[in-house]
Amino acid sequence: MKILMVCLGNICRSPLAHGILAHYAAQHNLNWQVESAGTGNWHVGEAPDRRSIAVARKYGVDISQQRARHFRPDFFDRYDRIFVMDRQNYKDVVRLAQHPDHIQKVSLFLEDDIVPDPYYDDTLFEPVYKMIERRCKELIQELTSVKV
Repeated sequence: MKILMVCLGNICRSPLAHGILAHYAAQHNLNWQVESAGTGNWHVGEAPDRRSIAVARKYGVDISQQRARHFRPDFFDRYDRIFVMDRQNYKDVVRLAQHPDHIQKVSLFLEDDIVPDPYYDDTLFEPVYKMIERRCKELIQELTSVKV
């Protein structure tokens, strides 16, 4: 399975989701390819935000080697599922869809809520990490029936 996590700049939320889901998938010997991208192109080529790297490291997940990418329309054909962190990301990604099948691949990471962007509030990185971690465990169970 090929999964893409998407947020605005691809330096805070989506790198965490990318790293955490890949970490748990590897622990459960799932042959998943997990990656991330941003709807904006400001940070292309940059490492994740230092605060995201730090909170992930605190929980044993290394995201330091990731590099920000900009979401491109061809990603619809490269990934089976595309999870976005908020409603604006959803609109931005769906706007690039060229076929109805593409839209079917896109969903909010949290089914009925958004993952807050911690970029402007240092105190949000830990709660956002925990929120993403909880959802990653649920996703593994939902997509595989493996108990995490």
